Amino acid sequence: MLEEGVLPVLSVFLLRPVLYIVIYFAVRTCLLDRYIFIVKDKRKELMKQTLFATLFVLFAPLALAQTTVTIATVNNPDMQVMEELSAVFEAQNPDIELEWVILDEGTLRSRVTTDAATGGGSFDIVTVGAYETPLWGANGWIKSIEALAEQYPDAAEGYGFDDLLPAISDGLSYEGELYAVPFYGESSFTMYNATMLEEAGLTMPDAPTWQEVREIACQLHDPDNGVSGIVLRGKPGWGDNMGPITTVINTFGGQWFDAEGVPQIDTPQWQEALTFYRDLVQECGPPGVTGISFPEALALMSQGQAAIWVDATVAAGFLANSPVGEDMGHALAPVGPVAKGNAWLWSWNLAIPETSDVEEAAFRFLMWATSQDYIELVAEERGWAQVPPGTRVSTYERQEYLDAAPFAEMVLGAIQSADPTDSTAQPQIAPGVQFVQIPEYQGIGNDVAQIVAEVLAGDVSVEQALERAQRVAAEAMQDAGYY
Repeated sequence: MLEEGVLPVLSVFLLRPVLYIVIYFAVRTCLLDRYIFIVKDKRKELMKQTLFATLFVLFAPLALAQTTVTIATVNNPDMQVMEELSAVFEAQNPDIELEWVILDEGTLRSRVTTDAATGGGSFDIVTVGAYETPLWGANGWIKSIEALAEQYPDAAEGYGFDDLLPAISDGLSYEGELYAVPFYGESSFTMYNATMLEEAGLTMPDAPTWQEVREIACQLHDPDNGVSGIVLRGKPGWGDNMGPITTVINTFGGQWFDAEGVPQIDTPQWQEALTFYRDLVQECGPPGVTGISFPEALALMSQGQAAIWVDATVAAGFLANSPVGEDMGHALAPVGPVAKGNAWLWSWNLAIPETSDVEEAAFRFLMWATSQDYIELVAEERGWAQVPPGTRVSTYERQEYLDAAPFAEMVLGAIQSADPTDSTAQPQIAPGVQFVQIPEYQGIGNDVAQIVAEVLAGDVSVEQALERAQRVAAEAMQDAGYY
């Protein structure tokens, strides 16, 4: 399919300089006919030939002129597929050249946030999460998608904004206006190697508790044979280790802040949750937990080197096409004493910074990369199980997808049932499941994540860590004027 889409467009693209040559000689002939009675001697003829040659050298390259669109994105598998398939977009749009900056989650967040806040103008398209999008829209850092659709109707034609899943698109709006389009959406759930469980005579409940997950994981833990009972994120970052850890805290009855913004970190609920998580990864997980983020966990799970993984539902599609694809089973995200806030809600989205001076070209790519046609392209090239999930109603109406992705209905249910406005035992200052949607959270979350990583590495006690984390968060919230 790739070749069929590229070759016709490239043919037209390569013929454009030839067209300029034809025009050049046509104009030259006309001018020669008109002024032949004036230009008599060879010297004037030579001057005129030189003039035409100069004009051709100056204007012929316009046939090859391109607009460069610089895209910052995360090194997740779905984004890597987008980069690979973007050759189709460039073939269809030969006047646009795409430049890619692909970074790990923490680095991406840091760079694009700094660039947007300072007006650096390094990127024309940025990959932003569900946390940042409304805040950046309020700050005027990214352009309104609705305004761009009105300004460039041809690019938005047939996009199907009403096909976007409300649970995802609602989180990308500020004051009712959309500021990014979702590339994929997700919740979190339990992925496990059903063959390993079956051989050990174990059964994963459809809706497990964290204690049940721990018991199964530790029974399957076999480091001598290269198998960890469970793999969980430990790399420091508010969107890395604190993503899953926050869901554990929620379901153990804890939360980041109260309704007034006072930190609630140094509490019995946090202590119980963090102690549980630390013991689980240290006793039944792989070594080097503080270096494990999504890609590392995916690699371990897909190679049969881990039995259980609780993480983003988007991983299920990649595991389905991995060496352990036929072995995989799925269950809901584990719960603790409080049956809420155990499954997160997230999306990676594409937005255009206000500083971009190539917004029309950037918007054309946004519309292409998040369209129904792109989903069809991925299905043809990679299979239906690997299409970007969690963005469009129509995806979950395709029987091909439901057949290829037996986890699809569970994922959709998790996305639709996750409630950012009611994810903690007590009211919290702002919405969010695995984050808190206030500007200060990014800094506080990263600082606490570093402290928590010390706990997971066994360098400090839970009690010492929570005391420090409480102090750091309290100072930040007081400085911001919350109380």
